[in-house]
Amino acid sequence: MINISFPDGSVRQFESGVTSFDIAMGISEGLARNVLSASVNGKVRDLMLPITEDATIVFHKWDEPEGKATYWHSSAHLMAEALEALYPGVKFGIGPDIEQGFYYDVDMGDHELNLTDLQAIEKKMLELAKEKQTFVRTAVSKSEAIDYFSKKGDEYKLELISELADGEITFYTSGSFVDLCRGPHLPDTRHIKAVKLLNIAGAYWRGDESRKMMTRIYGITFPQKSELTEFLERLEEAKKRDHRKLGVELELFMFSEKVGAGLPIWLPKGTALRSRLEDFLKEEQLKRGYQAVITPHLGKKDLYVTSGHYAKYGKDSFQPIHTPREGEEFLLKPMNCPHHCEIYNNKPHSYRELPIRIAEFGTVYRYEQSGELHGLTRVRGFTQDDAHIFCTPDQLKAEFLNVLELTEKVLSKLGFEKYTAQISLRDPDNRDKYIGSDENWEKAEQAIIDATLEVGLKTVTAFGEAAFYGPKLDFMVKDALGRSWQLGTIQVDYNLPERFNLEYIGSDNQTHRPVMIHRAPFGSMERFVAVLIEHTAGKFPLWLTPEQFAILPISDQYNDAAKQILTDLNASGLRGVIDDRSESIGRKIRDTELKKIPFMLILGEKEMASNTVSVRKQGEGDLGGMAVKDFIQFIKEQL
Repeated sequence: MINISFPDGSVRQFESGVTSFDIAMGISEGLARNVLSASVNGKVRDLMLPITEDATIVFHKWDEPEGKATYWHSSAHLMAEALEALYPGVKFGIGPDIEQGFYYDVDMGDHELNLTDLQAIEKKMLELAKEKQTFVRTAVSKSEAIDYFSKKGDEYKLELISELADGEITFYTSGSFVDLCRGPHLPDTRHIKAVKLLNIAGAYWRGDESRKMMTRIYGITFPQKSELTEFLERLEEAKKRDHRKLGVELELFMFSEKVGAGLPIWLPKGTALRSRLEDFLKEEQLKRGYQAVITPHLGKKDLYVTSGHYAKYGKDSFQPIHTPREGEEFLLKPMNCPHHCEIYNNKPHSYRELPIRIAEFGTVYRYEQSGELHGLTRVRGFTQDDAHIFCTPDQLKAEFLNVLELTEKVLSKLGFEKYTAQISLRDPDNRDKYIGSDENWEKAEQAIIDATLEVGLKTVTAFGEAAFYGPKLDFMVKDALGRSWQLGTIQVDYNLPERFNLEYIGSDNQTHRPVMIHRAPFGSMERFVAVLIEHTAGKFPLWLTPEQFAILPISDQYNDAAKQILTDLNASGLRGVIDDRSESIGRKIRDTELKKIPFMLILGEKEMASNTVSVRKQGEGDLGGMAVKDFIQFIKEQL
């Protein structure tokens, strides 16, 4: 007999070899009908895998992230089975679940997929799902795996197998389809009731531009047709809010092929918006004792070798810049922290000076693959609202809590009320990805856990999501459409202070090592603005929007009066423009609505006679006449 512990603290005994599905059935038939996977001792597994030792168990349904991940991973296999049935000889790369659905990278040979093909694949997927095919897991030897995919002529799977150790390889079979996969999967396909294949894109095999371009098919599935309908409605709304579309329409930013892909150019209105975000954070930092610094856009290669960034990110960085001096190499900086470590090392420090908080809106550069570039959310040059705090171990918790409060204030100010704080820790099964001692990692991880517990912050834990030099607290923010974005981050680092030999003189007159906190409440200005555009649909908060009002003269004879009103409003600290085009007032109103300017001030004969302006609010309509001084007061009350 084995002991199974449940989330409510209860413990029950079962025979060794019992499955998670058996346990769910023993609780209730309804639970067994709706559960999709289970975490056994913290690892998500198939429901049908036997449990042979004492364990904790947590069941996952559709409304939980783990349940959706299992559901969509199985849906990727279902799509692959449909593809193999419709296009014999197709070869498969990888097919993971993603945040919204799944994709599979496939080699279609000579066939080029089109939208009509997608409809046929959807139909086939639903046919297969109705067969209630089971997902059967089989452990195979490496030689068996190689033999199977050699006969199929699938070089992609053979490459993946070559990197696996014998004894850790599993196949999953559903219907006639067999795939190399770790799982987990659904018990069977009956749960999959609604299918939509969303997009076709090109993707280099394993993200390498020198490798074959494969076809990536994106899709999503649901247990109910109504959920698919709701998703597609949200998708249409997301298209309207796409920051790439609105960024052009609102004249915020641009890209130029002559400048280079992934290198955004901020236009005047976008620069004004971004500057106000920066000014807001600078003011908050000043209140909290931060000192502003400016560092170069590049540094010697040795700097990043010392920090460890070159070993971890060298392949993803721009190639070294060689100078006329033999052997001298520079890199466009991928991170600001090595420069800030050098600032700390500029002079000796006493414990009385700590904490030292230095901040910089520093631009960094990373060579993202061209196929992964996406508007402002995935670029090659971006500006982080970076700061680094150097403190004593005793000061760590207070400083972390101070940064936590600042990050929450930033999110609240911009209207992001729904977010999850994710504690991102090391991958316990692959510690080679990280630098530093186990002792330092354990101290850093515990510091984050203790700080979040102290303030009662609701968190989730994600293993394997830490930075290579330390654990972090990531803020996963939900926008108006319910999509999740990783924005602000706080990281605790014992390792870079060691690598840069950072020291301070303690009260015992001995040298000690400071602890380093990395923090960026916005994350990057580019990504944050992109998310903000889509969250607000371009209707920014009044304090932030580039133009708070537009003055619309009914005819040219009122243009001079409009200029005087603009001068008065500007003198009061308000921002706006005059639309003095020789267009009808109806056309001016429509165009101003499209520009998402919050207020329109209409000026004509009636308004001139009463010394007022007629005020319209974007999206709402007429607010009536106001004297200019009353309008100024009205706006300031809303800021």
